[in-house]
Amino acid sequence: MPSAHRDAIVLDTHIDTPALLHVVGWSIMDRHSLSVDGTQVDLPRMRDGGLDGGFFVVFTEQGPRTPTGYTVARDEALMRTLEIRDMVARHHEAFELATRADDAEKIVKSGKRAVFMSMENSYPIGQDLSLMRTFRALGVTMMGPVHVGNNDLADSSNPDNGPEWHGLSPLGRQWVAEANRLGILIDASHASPEALDDILALSSAPIILSHSSLKSLADNPRNIDDTRLRALAAKGGVIQINAVSSHLGVPNSPGRAPARALLGQPVATIAELRAQRATVLKIERENPAPRADLDLLVAQIRYAVALVGIDHVGLSGDFDGGGGIDGFDEASDYPRISQRLLAAGFTTEDLRKFWGGNVLRVLREAQARAEPTAVAGLR
Repeated sequence: MPSAHRDAIVLDTHIDTPALLHVVGWSIMDRHSLSVDGTQVDLPRMRDGGLDGGFFVVFTEQGPRTPTGYTVARDEALMRTLEIRDMVARHHEAFELATRADDAEKIVKSGKRAVFMSMENSYPIGQDLSLMRTFRALGVTMMGPVHVGNNDLADSSNPDNGPEWHGLSPLGRQWVAEANRLGILIDASHASPEALDDILALSSAPIILSHSSLKSLADNPRNIDDTRLRALAAKGGVIQINAVSSHLGVPNSPGRAPARALLGQPVATIAELRAQRATVLKIERENPAPRADLDLLVAQIRYAVALVGIDHVGLSGDFDGGGGIDGFDEASDYPRISQRLLAAGFTTEDLRKFWGGNVLRVLREAQARAEPTAVAGLR
């Protein structure tokens, strides 16, 4: 492991591993195998890869925009939030909850992993923005308005039937103001280009794309064009390049669609998880297809840095949520990125910014702009 990697605070801004915390027989404390159960992040592999922590995701799939749908989504998100907090409490010798940007350095120096929480898709908020303070009080420090499919806040970059709001809805505009008021870092990954425009125009604080890539190098609807990337940087924000093959220019193979659908199905036990992985591997063997690799990933990083500067670029593996490419497929692989960047001429200080400094700066600025009365009593 390069010393420049070991000495940096290495954070991943989009870790989907909380989706596994309810699986009976699976523990983040145990070493797992990508080939056996398909999972990518656990404490042993975090240690191997010098991964000091990151943003653990409270994900809720878009569902019906009805009172019942909102209630179900709210309860699912609350349960996922509590599962993350329970993981930290059960394994307090290894993990610590981080709710302020300055927590990260203290936690890492203590030898623990920093656990920030982010909400991917604010569908659980429904039409009740007071729930944003509830989730902030539970420790959520980053929120995105939308996921796949439009909702009551914003259009998605992957809408079901085209644009609905042509950006943010009126409620979505209020959502931005409330996020700013509470010091919540806004994540515009998955938002449509027009919604991103609205967020950049309305937000009083810098924002983040926690797991997105560049449209100039890979024409995917989830990716950002150069003009908007410059606007993001001008606002002080940061893009975290996403290690997903289709976002790096290698399209999904139609023959592997059943495997992708299977990965979206919930499982209750580790035996079911392993059976699911075996089926996925069988489908992949029967339908060989190219994957993105480190060359494509590093090309995206270098392009972004050339365009907007090192202060506005980072990386996410999107692990346990669809991420993974050849050479960067699990939590033990982070040093490979540092090795490649150092070989490309990046400096130790560049890596400090790239791995954690930039996102902590943006979070710090969002929290500094919070309204004191709105966050009174919140840590």
